[in-house]
Amino acid sequence: MPDREQDLVTAATMYYLQDAKMEAIAKHLHTSRSTVSRLLKRAREEGVVEITLRPAHSRAPSLGQHIATTFGVAAYVVPVPDTASLPDRLDQVAMATARLVGRWFDSEMVLGIAWGTTLAAIAGHLPGKPTRGSEIVQLNGAANTRTSGVSYAGDLVAGFGAAFDAHVHHFPVPAFFDYAATKEAMWRERSVRRVLDAQSRIDIALFSVGAAVSGGLPSHVYAAGYLEPRDKEVLHAEGVVGDVCTVFLRADGSYQDIPINARATGPTPRQLRRIPRRLCAVAGDNKVPALRAALAAGVVTDLVLDERTAARLMRGAARKPEANRFDRS
Repeated sequence: MPDREQDLVTAATMYYLQDAKMEAIAKHLHTSRSTVSRLLKRAREEGVVEITLRPAHSRAPSLGQHIATTFGVAAYVVPVPDTASLPDRLDQVAMATARLVGRWFDSEMVLGIAWGTTLAAIAGHLPGKPTRGSEIVQLNGAANTRTSGVSYAGDLVAGFGAAFDAHVHHFPVPAFFDYAATKEAMWRERSVRRVLDAQSRIDIALFSVGAAVSGGLPSHVYAAGYLEPRDKEVLHAEGVVGDVCTVFLRADGSYQDIPINARATGPTPRQLRRIPRRLCAVAGDNKVPALRAALAAGVVTDLVLDERTAARLMRGAARKPEANRFDRS
């Protein structure tokens, strides 16, 4: 380990585990007190040190354990008071998720990201962590018939790339093609194949769920002109409760025979399940049906959610969901 990195670990160990004063640490490291202060700040920013507050009456620890047992995922429940506003809950979930991404993502890795309200909030809390040989790839197209959507998603992807000093792969295609045949033709184009190849090498996928139910903060795919009235009618008739990466799901996690999915540009649950780590961040009671569908589809390995949403998720949940009968492969 380089001397500077060793000093960082030593300073953090002495301060947080041995209760040493900064003056004593500075003397031990033959440096100044201000340098020790900077080392400790960097240790917190880079995730070497994590500070967690657990309110005495928080349900978060037990809820996390119950979610893990019930759904077979690693659960990180953020303790936020039930009285907190939804934007505040989202901000806390985004902050916790950004810290996890900063801890897990490293050099020579590929991070796939979706877009939307939650991902935009996460981007605002990303720690600066320069990496080498890493890549950020956009998971689904963003253009629609009203606005290009490309600049929105492009800025988001660029923000992740800047945080990690990583090469970025934009995906300049619509969120939904007008015709399934058009998508099939585009998927043969070399420019698109290059992005799809990067997606096939993803180590960590980061996404949220879009809620088809009204209430709370509107999911971007439902509120930003991506769906025509006729599309919404079909989704309602099909019993759709939400989406993951613009692929729509029923409550049981099924998706293959929903017509609009043949035109969607995001990865299917089957494709997502090939990615080793799949981190889903959720804030908001209205997203619980969509989250349950995502869990039923088996697309989540790690879940970050606020305390109130976690409690709502566990109501009526009895056991780990099996892969839905529509998609066994």
